[in-house]
Amino acid sequence: MKSIDSSLSVQTPEGIEFVLYPAGFLVRACAYAIDTAVEWLIFGVLLVFWIYTRGIVGAWISLLVVFAVNWFYHVVCELAFHGQSAGKRLMGIRVVRGDGSPVTPGASFIRNLLRFADTFMFLNLIALLCISFSRGFRRIGDWAGDTLVVYTEGRGVFRLSSIMTRIAQVEVVDPPRPLSWEERQAILMFARRYPLLGPARADEIAGDYVSALKGGQSAAEGPSGNTGASAYLLGIARKLSGEAP
Repeated sequence: MKSIDSSLSVQTPEGIEFVLYPAGFLVRACAYAIDTAVEWLIFGVLLVFWIYTRGIVGAWISLLVVFAVNWFYHVVCELAFHGQSAGKRLMGIRVVRGDGSPVTPGASFIRNLLRFADTFMFLNLIALLCISFSRGFRRIGDWAGDTLVVYTEGRGVFRLSSIMTRIAQVEVVDPPRPLSWEERQAILMFARRYPLLGPARADEIAGDYVSALKGGQSAAEGPSGNTGASAYLLGIARKLSGEAP
């Protein structure tokens, strides 16, 4: 019999298989309720401010703010806080891509754009049915955006904070040039996968990244006996993670 909250095996492009733990309807409903309360709190503050300013802030501006919060609160939070809104953070879950990588702007926008379909008439019945009967507990927005909502706290080895702790001996490296959003996410994902890679395989994968970053040049030998390409890329990951100056 299928478990109500079963794990999901995912294979990376490098052929490494790891396990994600999709979050079920109840925990996601609690997170959604918390986020709804946060949104209403923002609306309440806006209403009080509008009343006390007595027309300084026009009604149409207030409506624009309400629209922006209602439609983009989840998108902004998911992109700014590693796939977590306030509710998701409190419930220990986050949004990721279907392959376990960090959620992208396009995927986040699509999954939240279709939230109205999952919550039609505010009954959440469609979301309940989709989450209950789909592998990975996906709603319509998750299918369209190829996203998953998974547990984070105490689950797996891919929490960025725990990975940064494991590679704390690697020297911080400044990127050789400004990096695009996709390049930053790729480097951070390499850091997450690093514990599952052997030294030779890690260097092989890192070599391609480093070559692209440095225009064909190779990385220098890393500290503490670490091989050059891996240490170089992990050093950049430490810098990007914000856990080192």
